[in-house]
Order: sequence, then structure tokens, then C-alpha cells
Amino acid sequence: MSSVDTVIVGGGIVGLATAYHLVQSYPNMSVVLLEKESQLAQHQTGHNSGVLHSGVYYKPGSLKAKNCRAGRQAILDFCAQEGVPTHICGKVIVAVDEGDAQRLTALHERAQANGIVCELIGPERLHEIEPYAAGIRALHLPNAGVVDFRQVCARLAARIQEWGGRVLMHAKVTDLREGSDVVTVTSTTGDFSARYVINCAGLHSDRLVRLAQAVSPARIVPFRGEYYLLKSKAEHLCRALIYPVPDPRFPFLGVHFTRTAWGEVECGPNAVLAFAREGYRKRDINLRDLAETVTYSGFIRMATRYWRMGAGEMVRSYSKAAFVRALQRMMPALQSEDLEPAPAGVRAQAVAPDGSMLDDFAFAETRRMIHVVNAPSPAATAALSIGRSIVEKLATRRLTNLPLESYTSIVNS
Repeated sequence: MSSVDTVIVGGGIVGLATAYHLVQSYPNMSVVLLEKESQLAQHQTGHNSGVLHSGVYYKPGSLKAKNCRAGRQAILDFCAQEGVPTHICGKVIVAVDEGDAQRLTALHERAQANGIVCELIGPERLHEIEPYAAGIRALHLPNAGVVDFRQVCARLAARIQEWGGRVLMHAKVTDLREGSDVVTVTSTTGDFSARYVINCAGLHSDRLVRLAQAVSPARIVPFRGEYYLLKSKAEHLCRALIYPVPDPRFPFLGVHFTRTAWGEVECGPNAVLAFAREGYRKRDINLRDLAETVTYSGFIRMATRYWRMGAGEMVRSYSKAAFVRALQRMMPALQSEDLEPAPAGVRAQAVAPDGSMLDDFAFAETRRMIHVVNAPSPAATAALSIGRSIVEKLATRRLTNLPLESYTSIVNS
């Protein structure tokens, strides 16, 4: 059994960002990151559209609002330092009717409260920005952009290892036991005795909480987000990012258009229940995962409350025509033949026992463990800020005998 100071579970962007801040702040600390896959960023991080969010949607004062703004700037600075390309292309949130327009006004007020650079614009200005977008009003966010988060993860991992941390692949954690002085971590690559453990396991984060016999405020319910791509002949229809006005009752943003960092235009996603935690295809079914979901009281209450919305998402999943109609609300010129299927992603949505979907980042903490229970979008944008805040949490536990002033100077720089 290897003795280490800190074990981080999960090789997505939040786990890597946390390890990055930890090895940077405490160079004498031994840090090991465990990832169960053969490569990093294989799940939520590697399956999203790469959008650098501005922070317009989030409740002022929330963890999402605070970390999104700080994290966005940190990602931009990191990418500039590491030579990872970013593209600040701007974004429009489009109101297609009066109901949308009223919600757009409220969204504009929230954006201003969050200090986001934005402007309400009319149809003429919208047409200048996105010639094929249709709407009676729009919110223009000029500082939104895109990046390849896989490249960001690769550079984070390189720095972690350069500064003495270890990143181990094929390392699935199968047990966690917290004692008074250490946490025993059992994994497929070996066992570790760690002073502290940080759980950034994403789609499986709640399972690690239960393995550790800790209390989680929610359980993960996986939602598959399905996409289409614009064929090359139709890519001119979208210049940058075109979003609908979101329904504030739900945590999903609705189908939208994203010109990615690698030049394609993604259309989607919808949000349908996945029958496996890593169910990227309709035919992917894991009976354990599915039984765990459908017998969970929180899921049953959520499904009862939102069954109409869920039914609509399922229709769009199995009917390309219905999916296209949803996209045509913002882009009437779009035709079904302009689209081809694209790979899907799976979102780890934390659902509380009362059926409510956790809207903010959420953590569960014990003396020697910090579990990241809920880190949906904009977690990729916010990752470096989230990672820093986790290290600050560990600093309060007096992780080492080193003076904490060295860490404080990094935080304030």
C-alpha cells in the first residue's frame, strides 16, 4: 500500500484542475490522481461543446455565478500561457415570441447583476450578427467563446506531472474507508493510504460518497444529450453561438447551435434519461444503473412532476423532424437534410430525494474527504476556480506542516 498525502479521484477537468492547484500550491505534497479510463477527459469533459460560458444564467451570489466568472478568466489565462487556442466568438440568446421576450428581459437583469458584459438588441442587429437567426429580440454576449477542453486537460496533466504529481490510468476506485488519521483507497491499480481524498468522479460521484459511508444531498441521474451536426454545405447558417431563452423551471438550456473550437457546428442537445451512467447510445443499457435510477424516490418524484417535459424530449430523441422543428424556431431556413447525427454526451444531474434537481454546485464533506456531488455546466468553464476553492477547503484542514502563507500568496496573485 502506497502512502500519499492526497488522492484525487477522477480525470475530468475538475479533478485535473484541483490537482493542478494542489501541486502548484504545495510542492512538497505527494498527490496522486486516479482515472478509471485509459485516457483523461473521457466522459462529461470530453463530450461537451467546449463553450466558455459568460455566467449569464446563474443566480447572483451562487457558486455557479462566482466560479463561472473567475474560472472563465483563469481558463483564458491558462490557455494563453500553454498555447491552447481559444476563440471569443460571442453568443446571442434569441427570443422568438413575447413570452420569450419577457424572460429575456429578466435574464438581462440577472446578467447585469452578475457583472456580465451584454446588450439587448433588436432583430436588425441580430441579423447583422447571425444572418439566419430569427427573433424579435436577443441578448448579445460578446465575450462568450469556445475552447477544446480535452487540450486543456492534456496541458493540466502535463503540468501536474512536471511538478511532481502522479496521474494513473486504469485506476478504478472500488472502496474508500475513512479512519481517524487516513483514508484507505482501494483501486484496480493498487491501494493507497491517503491523508485526504477528493472525489471528482462526475457520473459516479454519489457512488463514491456511499462507498465512503458519507451522506450525499442527492443522487446522480444520467441524462443523455443528443446532437446533430450541420453538414458542410449548411455551416454558413451559424457563425458562432445561437441559444434559445431557457425555461427557468428546468436546468437544461434547450437545443442550440454551437460553432465549436474545431470548426464544426453542433445542434442540440436534447435531454433524455440515459439507461446507463455512460449511456452514450440509445442501445446502451446497464441494468444496475437503470434499476438504481427508476427505484430512487427522488427520480420518481421528479418524473411525476416533469413528465410532460420528459415526453417532449423523448419525442425529439426518436423523431428527427421534431428535433428540427425545435431548431427551426430560431433558424427557419434550416432543413432536415442539413443535419447529420453526431456523438452524444451524458450529463450527471444530481437529484435530491424530494425530486428537485440541484441547480448549484454541491459538495459533501467529512474530516478527510471532499466529495464534488454536483458539478454540471458551467463546471468546465469554472474548473480552475472550483479547483482552487477545493484546495482552500483543504487548507483549512491544515494538510501539511508548511505555513499556509505560501498558498495564500498564490490565491491573491
